[in-house]
Order: sequence, then structure tokens, then C-alpha cells
Amino acid sequence: MSFPSSSSFPQDSSFPQDSSAHPLAPYGWDDAWQAEFTPYAAQGLVPGRVVRVDRGQCDVMTPEGIVRADTAFVTPHDPLKVICTGDWAAVEAAGSPRYVKAYLPRRTAFVRSTSSQRSEGQILAANVDHAVIAVSLAVELDLGRIERFLALAWESGAQPLVVLTKADLVPDPATLAHLVQDVETTAPGVQVLTVSSLTGEGTDTLTAILSDGTSVLLGISGAGKSTLANTLLGADVMEVQEAREVDGKGRHTTTTRNLLALPAGGVLIDTPGLRGVGLFDAEAGVGQVFSEIEEYAQECRFHDCAHEAEPGCAVLAAVESGELAERRLDSYRKLLRENQRIVAKTDARLRSEIRRDWRLRAAEGRANYAAKRGNR
Repeated sequence: MSFPSSSSFPQDSSFPQDSSAHPLAPYGWDDAWQAEFTPYAAQGLVPGRVVRVDRGQCDVMTPEGIVRADTAFVTPHDPLKVICTGDWAAVEAAGSPRYVKAYLPRRTAFVRSTSSQRSEGQILAANVDHAVIAVSLAVELDLGRIERFLALAWESGAQPLVVLTKADLVPDPATLAHLVQDVETTAPGVQVLTVSSLTGEGTDTLTAILSDGTSVLLGISGAGKSTLANTLLGADVMEVQEAREVDGKGRHTTTTRNLLALPAGGVLIDTPGLRGVGLFDAEAGVGQVFSEIEEYAQECRFHDCAHEAEPGCAVLAAVESGELAERRLDSYRKLLRENQRIVAKTDARLRSEIRRDWRLRAAEGRANYAAKRGNR
């Protein structure tokens, strides 16, 4: 992968006060970032956007072009505070090596839990406006996985967008419309697009949406992310590999997170295919994904209704009447439980509350059992 060289940019270190004329404007630089950077400019540092991170180093797009910088000064113990693709960095103006001395406060951050026993969070991308969730139509839709991606996207602060790729593999319009409807029901408040990189279907609409701001491209291996990225970039920048026919899965074509400027405007962060989509303190995101359940819950008789078997539960009534799919409620419960377990591992007070709740439930169970035996 190649980036613009330093000769592509002006070498003068004095830039226009109008941020729209700044050399970094195509990468998302605006008046707010310029104001945030003022203290670092006074220290003689230059701004740049992180386009790729390797171990101990990163590529940063600066006003002079791409520079390789050392991240030793921004490598804290907290994995959520390490520098990542999409960050705006304050970089030394000269030196060998050049160092990133700090990064600006993030507007948004896309975080998932790791597979480690410590349940640490892993930040995938920063300062993202659109979270594009790529879902392949070459295989059966996994609505539960889509809900997971949506929960993380809403929690990040970005606007989710579901893109159903490989639409050319579903030639029947009625079948395609049915699949889109299923996803729209799964993703309330989220735009759903069908796209084919082969025929060009939907790409103009997607290009127009992504032309404003920063977008991150998410999905599992084989979802067609790299092909879609190449279509948006108008060139074969990302390597593409065929997905297996048996399950539609592919190898990790993209191995690092890369930030690239789109020809029609905006920037795109392409990410490796995610094997696991673990939640990380995403209760608000889960609530947004299942907004219809949260609305029903407001009508429950008890404010702390668990929607299990309580009398006057409006959520269960909606399931009974067919207004709410039982699959949605099961998925909602599952994601909330998972999120609670993750948070409890790092929140001592919540752990105590969960244990107290378990003890109360156990005591109630014993009391009910004793009462039944007494009535015999």
C-alpha cells in the first residue's frame, strides 16, 4: 500500500487560518481540531492523522506528507489509551526518529472486548463518524452478529450503516427485499443499503454518504470489505482473496487498520475481519439496538422488570401478541448479560450488586420451595 509522498504537500510550516484550506483538510482537519491543537503548535509540534499503527511505530499523515513516528511517549498501560488509527497526533517537527508526543482527545472511539481472561478493551478506530457494517449476502444472514456490531457502533458515538454486499448473488428482487426487511427490523434507526462491487449497485449512494467525515469499515472475514474498499477508492489498493464457498468465510486479507482518503471526499478506515465481536461496557449501545424493547419496557408495571415472568410486563405482552419477535428479546437478554459480566470484571461495586442479587434469588427460591413443601 502506498501513501502520498512528502513532495505532494507544501513544505512551508505556516498554514492558512482557514482550516478548510489546510493540507490536512482532506483527512478531516477542521476548526475544532485546529483549536484543540493550539497548545501543541505553541510547543513547535506539527499535527498529523494516524493512518496506520505498527508495534512501537505509526505512519502519520502530516502537512509535509507521510512520516514514520515512534510511539514511545503514547504507550500507556491502559490499552484504551494507546494511540490508534484515526487519532490526531502531535508530532515532532524534525528528528530521527520523530516522536508522537501526544494525541488530541477523541470525539468517538470504537471499542470491543478482547479474548483475554482480563476482559480488557481493544480500541479499533478513533474519531469515526460512520460505522459501516459490511454483511455478505453470499451466506445466510446472522442477525445476532449484526446486532452485536450495531451495539458497538452506537456505543462508539458513530452513526451505524449496514451495507449488504454481494447483492448480485441475490438476483430475485423479492428475495432481496425480504432480506433487507429482516435487517431493517434488526437495525431500527439505521440505514440499510444493498451494494454490489461487481455491478456497481448502490455504490454511488454509499460514496455520497461517506464523502463527509471519517468512516470505519467493519465485518467478518469474507464480508467483502476489501473489495468494497477498492470500489470506493477507485483503485486496487487493498488485497482481495476469495471467500470459501462452503461458509462464505475468508482469510484475513487486511491485517492492519489503514486510513485512506476517498476520491469523492471523506476518509475510510479499513479493518481486519473480526472473528469475535465482544461487547465492552456497551449498555447504551445495546439499548439503542433494541430501542423498541426499551420503549415497551416503559409500560411495564414494575420499573425494574426483568421481562422474565413478572405480572404486567409490557415486553412479554408484545411477544405474546406478535408485535415483538421472541428472537429479538432473547438476543437483547443475551447481550445485556454478556455486557454485565464484562463490566462486573472491572467494577467492584457492580460485582457486589450481582452477588447480592444472586443471594436474594437463591433465598427466594428456597422460600418458595419450603412453602410448596409446607402446603403438601
